[in-house]
Amino acid sequence: MIQSQKVIFDPQQSSGSKKSVEVEIADLRKITEVVKNRYGYDFSDYAKSSFRRRIQRIIDILQLDSAKAIITKLENDPSFIETFLAEVTVNVTEMFRDPSFWREARDHIIPNLFLNHDTINIWHAGCSSGEEVMSMCILLKEMDILHKTNIIATDIDKPILEKAKDGRVPIKNMALNEKNYIRFQGEKTLSHYYEEKDGMAVIDPTLFAGVSYRNFDLVKGDVFNKFDLILCRNVMIYFNQNLQNRVLKKLHESLFKYSYLAIGSKESLIWCEIANKFIIVNNEEKVYKKIKD
Repeated sequence: MIQSQKVIFDPQQSSGSKKSVEVEIADLRKITEVVKNRYGYDFSDYAKSSFRRRIQRIIDILQLDSAKAIITKLENDPSFIETFLAEVTVNVTEMFRDPSFWREARDHIIPNLFLNHDTINIWHAGCSSGEEVMSMCILLKEMDILHKTNIIATDIDKPILEKAKDGRVPIKNMALNEKNYIRFQGEKTLSHYYEEKDGMAVIDPTLFAGVSYRNFDLVKGDVFNKFDLILCRNVMIYFNQNLQNRVLKKLHESLFKYSYLAIGSKESLIWCEIANKFIIVNNEEKVYKKIKD
């Protein structure tokens, strides 16, 4: 389910004159129940308004006549769960999105970690199609410490995770990515790190030698490692407060003491149950440091 930002689709803005199907709360409950019982994915604590719009997106794309048609497909076609997850967690991301955050990572966060460590572990939680991981690898390469860094990138969506592993970005997206990289104030040009082939920017595969990609559900998955830096950006804005609390506890447990957590610009730790276990490092960039176990 990110770094990634999940985009809400408005069926009323789609082409065509077909009237949007009304999705009732009862439909959402039934869909959530079927997905949880049959496939093990729990959407019960996702923000209802966001989840409803995502279900409406599926109805619109597949031209279904009701939410019940989704339920039928989930019950009778196991392969449909991949389509369901891909559409419910629509992924839009950029390389070096929020360039000021990446400058903060390069100039302060990562140098501070290497004051006391020879190597560091980084977790991209909700890595989407991998642009955030690509950005991190380029940043670390330019700092000449990529070989000293172990990176794990996870996402709930298996097909999007395969795209991340592939390391390809549509060439049409690279103009925006290059603008972000310029604002990040990188050492080279972004084109230095990829080759154009068949309308795609193929990122230098040597950058990903230290990256491990894993299918992982932030909602139900268990703590699996300890990290010096966790990036979980623009993921939790689509969870309700109960689920945000649960996920933040998991992220806290996954961090070494005095390590860093980076979340999205519209997200916060101030209100959550473990707020007193972190200090704010950079409020504008939403970077926190764990100070208590």
